[in-house]
Amino acid sequence: MLLKELIYKVAIESVRGTTDLAVAKIEFDSRNVCHGDVFVAICGTLSDGHKFIEKAINQGAIAIVCEKLPENLITGITYIETKNTHSALAFMAANFYENPSRNLKLVGVTGTNGKTTVASLLYQLFKNAGYKVGLLSTVKILVDETEFKATHTTPDSLTINFYLKKMNEAGVEFCFMEVSSHGIHQKRTEGLTFEGGIFTNLSHDHLDYHPTFNEYRDVKKAFFDGLSKSAFALTNLDDKNGSVMLQNTVARKRTYALKTHADYKALILENQISGLLLKINGDELWTRLIGTFNAYNLAAIYGAAVELGMESLEALRLMSELKSVSGRFQFIVSDSKITAIVDYAHTPDALENVLKTINDIRTKNEQLITVVGCGGNRDKTKRPVMAQIATQLSDKVILTSDNPRTENPETIIQEMERGVEPHNYKKSMSILDRKQAIKTACQLASSQDIILIAGKGHETYQEIQGVRHDFDDMKIVKEFLIMLQK
Repeated sequence: MLLKELIYKVAIESVRGTTDLAVAKIEFDSRNVCHGDVFVAICGTLSDGHKFIEKAINQGAIAIVCEKLPENLITGITYIETKNTHSALAFMAANFYENPSRNLKLVGVTGTNGKTTVASLLYQLFKNAGYKVGLLSTVKILVDETEFKATHTTPDSLTINFYLKKMNEAGVEFCFMEVSSHGIHQKRTEGLTFEGGIFTNLSHDHLDYHPTFNEYRDVKKAFFDGLSKSAFALTNLDDKNGSVMLQNTVARKRTYALKTHADYKALILENQISGLLLKINGDELWTRLIGTFNAYNLAAIYGAAVELGMESLEALRLMSELKSVSGRFQFIVSDSKITAIVDYAHTPDALENVLKTINDIRTKNEQLITVVGCGGNRDKTKRPVMAQIATQLSDKVILTSDNPRTENPETIIQEMERGVEPHNYKKSMSILDRKQAIKTACQLASSQDIILIAGKGHETYQEIQGVRHDFDDMKIVKEFLIMLQK
């Protein structure tokens, strides 16, 4: 592809050299640059790509896209100056892969909690309806039925468009995509054509990346601001920030709620460990999904399906067949009648939701034992809050490691311990080793008791000092429960 075709829609400040160049591919990692490539210098959170321009040229780059021109311009190299290389990369990636998002119906799901569940269940719903469907999520990437490993909630622009192109080639008609605040802020979704956007909720998270909660909120809002008139914007009206998402969008405004009057109104009739009985817009639905938070997710899914043209009763029929997403309120019951639940709850709001859900459906004659940790190199302010919530809403709590990454796990647990109120000291303990913590929870449990293992959910690794070790909460708790039965 010619460079001049590649930079279509890029906000260009200046051009030095010719754009009549045939480009092999786009790279933003100088280590991957080969002869004939264009290198985009990205200002990242850890490093600045502008420092590697010379290296990229030495490796064969014939064009450079940057925010600041180098002092020494090399003859024969084309330099394109732009205000934002994140945005430039997004448009270039879309152009390079022939704007694949235009050839399917792409729906973005954003919010603090529920993104994975809503996107994954919409994939499942439309797949069961007979369509070819794509999924871009935290858990995995699916091109119809072919699975690829996911590494980020919202992949980089090149990766997004690469998989969207694969979806075009596979005849995919719908794609559901998690859209994180990082992804929006770093312009990874620019250049994409969205059929719709869904807002789930907003709570305390990612304040290690965003300096204030208001910025975090406004970044989410920017996604809806960018939707077109032909798209739909579906928001949770029960969330105090739900209406904010619709303030400036030109998209078709739609709402869902449990407590407020909305376009898609859900009412919980029964909430049991076996599932939910809901009434949505006057029609009843029985689902195997559990809890109030899933009632919200289902209202969003129903609304999105109808906005995408599915007949309402058909949507409800298919929703009754949905299965829970890996690591999201995933539970097993042992032969000794101990229930173990694994959930990705890694924010205060998510942890509170899952604990309240369990407390709503339990008899109170059993113990609720919670195992929870907080990740390293992430928002530290939520650590004591999560410990406080866990000890308030559980009978016993074991504070442990999550993914400490490069932090000292003992320090993380000590910061969590500060949130335990004095009257809850006796029902909490700290065990550094996560496997040992899960084992202890199983040993403390008796018949009918409930164990919640929170924080890692679908993850099958534990990251310690930059190294990922095999670690699967569900697999480990199953092993211990079976061992204790013998």
